[in-house]
Amino acid sequence: MSPLITVDVLRALSPVLVDVTWNLAGPPGKEAYDAGHLPGAYFVDLDTELAGPPGPGRHPLPDATTVTATFHRLGITSADTPVVVYDAANSMSAARAWWIFRYFGLTNVRVLDGGLAAWKAAGGEVTTEAPTEAPTEAPTEAAGAATSDATGGTTGDSATGGATAFAATPGHLPVLDAEGAAEVAAKGILLDARAPERFAGDVEPMDPVAGHIPGATNAPTTANVDGSGRFLPAADLRTRFENLGVAPDGDTAVYCGSGVTATHEALALETAGLPATVYIGSWSDWITDPTRPVATGSGD
Repeated sequence: MSPLITVDVLRALSPVLVDVTWNLAGPPGKEAYDAGHLPGAYFVDLDTELAGPPGPGRHPLPDATTVTATFHRLGITSADTPVVVYDAANSMSAARAWWIFRYFGLTNVRVLDGGLAAWKAAGGEVTTEAPTEAPTEAPTEAAGAATSDATGGTTGDSATGGATAFAATPGHLPVLDAEGAAEVAAKGILLDARAPERFAGDVEPMDPVAGHIPGATNAPTTANVDGSGRFLPAADLRTRFENLGVAPDGDTAVYCGSGVTATHEALALETAGLPATVYIGSWSDWITDPTRPVATGSGD
């Protein structure tokens, strides 16, 4: 199954809908959500619900307690609860939710290709009404007859008779640290998802050190989508990444500035049928250790 979903297919389903609109330089995504979103969609804040407090790195992994609270609020009761995430258009922030939710145990998460813009272009209505909090019970030891399942979640009815929210557990996707990223750069293909000028070290608007991890290959995420924000066809994505040296049986990893657009690259790679691991700390984590080497220029 593709990790992407079209507007037409979405209309025939009733998943948990999640709006993850976010802007690196602002304004806050909640303002855009409040101005109009898909009917029934909940807002999830990337900075506070899909990331931990900065350090090391600007968007480290959130803890399981934070993600469990989000699952509770969204009414997610099992690992295979259908979830569709979207953002304004190009899926840069929606991909972060797709990856984080899967890392913490969800198995049926898809991204609305083209996001809110595609929904509107297809005549979809938007609303300013926020859905009420889903009627689930928080997964606690006292949650009635709820029992732990094989993935660490909880199932069954609570003492008050309601379904129990799914408990997030980390580690359902592989993830790299700085040392692992360096190993992939040396022996496999490490893709840097940032813009070419940031990769080269010509500019660095977000982090105190400019440049890239030695041995990395630049593969800007902007080339994964067309002008409308929709992903290129899977065959075209596969050709793109194969031309960069990615192979189905090779060792491939991705990183970016802080672990947001790296997940977009991972989403594009999965769409193309090419597995990849995310260095979630990314450049903002790499540079916290001054002994780690830094490369500049457009080559390795």
